[in-house]
Amino acid sequence: MKVRSQQANKVNVITLGCSKNIVDSEVLMGQLRANQFEVTHEADTSDANIVIINTCGFIDNAKQESIDTILRYADEKEAGRLEKLYVTGCLSQRYKDDLEREIPQVDAYFGTLELPQLMKKLEANYQHELVGERLLTTPAHYAYFKIAEGCNRPCSFCAIPLMRGKHTDRPIEDLVKEAKRLASMGTKELILIAQDLTYYGLEHYGTRKLADLVRHLSDVEGIDWIRMQYAYPSQFPLDVLDVMNERDNVCKYLDMPLQHISDNMLKSMRRGISQRRTRELVDTIRQRVPDIALRTTLIAGHPGETQADFEDLYRFVEDTRFDRLGIFNYSHEDNTHSYTLEDDVPAEVKQDRADQIMELQQGISMELNEQKIGQTYKVLFDRKESGYFVGRTQYDSPEVDNEVLVPANNDTFVRIGDFAQVEITEASDFDLYGRLV
Repeated sequence: MKVRSQQANKVNVITLGCSKNIVDSEVLMGQLRANQFEVTHEADTSDANIVIINTCGFIDNAKQESIDTILRYADEKEAGRLEKLYVTGCLSQRYKDDLEREIPQVDAYFGTLELPQLMKKLEANYQHELVGERLLTTPAHYAYFKIAEGCNRPCSFCAIPLMRGKHTDRPIEDLVKEAKRLASMGTKELILIAQDLTYYGLEHYGTRKLADLVRHLSDVEGIDWIRMQYAYPSQFPLDVLDVMNERDNVCKYLDMPLQHISDNMLKSMRRGISQRRTRELVDTIRQRVPDIALRTTLIAGHPGETQADFEDLYRFVEDTRFDRLGIFNYSHEDNTHSYTLEDDVPAEVKQDRADQIMELQQGISMELNEQKIGQTYKVLFDRKESGYFVGRTQYDSPEVDNEVLVPANNDTFVRIGDFAQVEITEASDFDLYGRLV
């Protein structure tokens, strides 16, 4: 079928998966714009003649979403509403040969580190001098800030090293330069991300440098908040906690995925840490930064998880009272070490265990939120929605944590991207309500 006439060099970028993929798409979009492409991101309606899908291949649900999206745009191409379709990202890195065979309508597939090749396919120049420059897809006042790529950890359940490769650091001076550019564009919050933040510096400097990096970033004028996500517990660099206490613009917030607490499971998962050391680390973090908000993620139903293992995990969550918590059902990923084990926990048991943990956490979150009533917090406002201005405290990351809702009355005026003092007046299990002070 003949493709209808469309504007040349107009690209719609579709991003699936995690915040690290968001950064990759933003870098891609920056390169496209520098090459005079008109770029949209996840446009519902678009006259773009080219679509680039940045895929996720982390777990089964994410892989299925990526495949469904590729098929949808393959149909668009077959119907003549699209000239070119390209696929990049984790799924493409991991299953390129299978995808080429099963979905041949895609013009080309690229891996996670093949942006120069993708640009060449588009007959565009990959501009090295633009490294660190991005076209933000988040609200301008916050940005995900990727400090490293890849992972050297041996976790048995995880396919990320297969898709992202070995850990590589970005130099501190490059990251500071990028932070200054973002600040000049109005970014107030940097959300530091990597496969493993706490490994930062070992590849480039030969020693852990996360604390030094955060100090340098906190000196950047215009950056009001620096938030850390994805901190691995084994060999955690405790000097980062000193920086939290020293610097007002370093959020007292830490996302540290623990995955489990049973020694049996930690050993099977190859986490490099024991239950005793995990509990000691959590206690140490809270002693050194008493008002820190701790977020973690867990896995339900890893091969070999017994009822006793699960009860150990349940008691740990009950005792530790995390501020934020998420849990995934184990996904049996090929070419990982765990794939050699029998996936012996039935799907309904995995789900039941995950539901029990989340029901427990819901009650904990409700109690912790109720304790905030009557207190006043500095809030960064992200958007206006359904009659409320919606924002976050330093203890909350976008999309995954608590939100603070302030009624958008006639006498209430907040600019999106601004800070304001808010007194908490009501609480629910995962949201806070308040009024401007």
